[in-house]
Amino acid sequence: MLSALAFAVFGYLLGSVSSAILICKLLGKADPRSTGSGNPGATNVLRSHGRGPAAATLAGDVAKGVLPVLLAKLLGMSPLVIALAGLGAFLGHLFPVFFNFRGGKGVATYIGVLFGMSLWLGGSFAAIWLATAAITRYSSLAALVAAAVTPIVALVGGMPVSIALALAVMAVAIFWRHGENIARLRAGTESRIGQRKS
Repeated sequence: MLSALAFAVFGYLLGSVSSAILICKLLGKADPRSTGSGNPGATNVLRSHGRGPAAATLAGDVAKGVLPVLLAKLLGMSPLVIALAGLGAFLGHLFPVFFNFRGGKGVATYIGVLFGMSLWLGGSFAAIWLATAAITRYSSLAALVAAAVTPIVALVGGMPVSIALALAVMAVAIFWRHGENIARLRAGTESRIGQRKS
């Protein structure tokens, strides 16, 4: 129980390090919370500051998910501890203690958790995202579909129930944080991939 708590806290603290805010500050760019959508994530950084800062933000957010999960695996922790390490990192990204609990939407960190748990699981998410995006041209819809399906893929693929449950919790949180995107999708006003905003 102590190791589970320790890894959950470690994951949360690591997840609370906002890549978007730190990278923009390091590069002398405006705080992403004050530009565009106000979301401290790679997509908003891309729209506000370009590809370089966005790529660095994406890498940082993915790494936050990978590292605590990999560490738990390397130390031979149980699936429950591994799941809590990943969930902690994800929740840290959403509610960062270092930045007034105002975080991103969680997709990149979710992807990092998946790849930390298994290459095939992360690859499954990527394949589902790419297929959905190619058909619909909606990045947000592709992320939502992939997030929803991946816990099922994990369970069918033989991953422990604790892992699948943690992923399901993260998927629900991703849907919650994408409430505005879902509303725009329903209204037909969500931007498509490659579409320039007027």
